[in-house]
Amino acid sequence: MTVCVQALTPAGFDGLLLPGGGDLDPARYGQELRGSIAPDPDLDRLQLDALGAFAQAKKPVFGICRGLQVINVFFGGTLVQDLPQGYHQYIGCDQVHETIAEANSFLAALYGERFSVNSAHHQAIDALGNGLQAVQHAMDGVIEAIRHTELPVWAVQWHPERMCFRHARADCVDGSVVLRWFLAQCK
Repeated sequence: MTVCVQALTPAGFDGLLLPGGGDLDPARYGQELRGSIAPDPDLDRLQLDALGAFAQAKKPVFGICRGLQVINVFFGGTLVQDLPQGYHQYIGCDQVHETIAEANSFLAALYGERFSVNSAHHQAIDALGNGLQAVQHAMDGVIEAIRHTELPVWAVQWHPERMCFRHARADCVDGSVVLRWFLAQCK
């Protein structure tokens, strides 16, 4: 099967949302396959190219889970391909855990400095990309959110779309708050 991948340009768009999904090809960050599951090179290329176009246009970008990882790799960072079992690995279901947001970060302004989020990932940021700053951590040290220091680029490792509206949970924050915040950045 041949897949046609067309480049996304920022013209006519107010922002870019990079959603969750499967693993990036570790070759994208200079590693051999050591735990990544079923990379999709076409999706990698499409998302990285779109991110490049939006970053060049200085238009807002928000990443969720895989989206955070795409952003980190785009800016030259690396990933832990497969977190150790029992360390921070929640594949297939959302597990709620406490986090700490950096004071004065966009997340601290929205939720306070300590709040609970969900997780459903087996990969995480290893080395941060150029220009990126970690603004939220899990209690085990895994980076849960980042921002770019010069561009309108933000991302979270967790899934706010599974923490709001009909998916709202009493044991974590309302994910719609950060999604609405991002929409406001796109004006």
